[in-house]
Amino acid sequence: MTGLNEMVVVLKGFILHEGKVLIVQRANDDEVGGGTWELAGGKIHFGEDLEAALLREIQEEVGWDVTAERILYATTFQTHATRQVVILTYLCKSDHHEVVLSQEHIDYCWSTKERVRELLPPSILHDFERNKVFLLEEWV
Repeated sequence: MTGLNEMVVVLKGFILHEGKVLIVQRANDDEVGGGTWELAGGKIHFGEDLEAALLREIQEEVGWDVTAERILYATTFQTHATRQVVILTYLCKSDHHEVVLSQEHIDYCWSTKERVRELLPPSILHDFERNKVFLLEEWV
């Protein structure tokens, strides 16, 4: 019955600008994680290049272009018995800082490490810790 299983690949941008990272808050009525904070990004479309998908999603969600530097980490989890999500998180840089949010999000924050620890959900913080994201020299 493997035909009933679903694999979703999501690309996220750890976007740095002047030593702070951009996080965005999902709309409260979002069926997955409504009201929670996250990194900008989204699902890859079939046949799409990884970095092209990342840049498209960031453009759609915050309204500007970024440069993808490198993959920071990959993680995976199951949302239920037949659906698995794979997340690839890229280190990104941007000269922009004025955000134009899509309807998917209701707020944003250019965050210090301390603010990120307050706002992001434990699952994302766990991934940051496990992958030494808090130790990035680019993130002061």
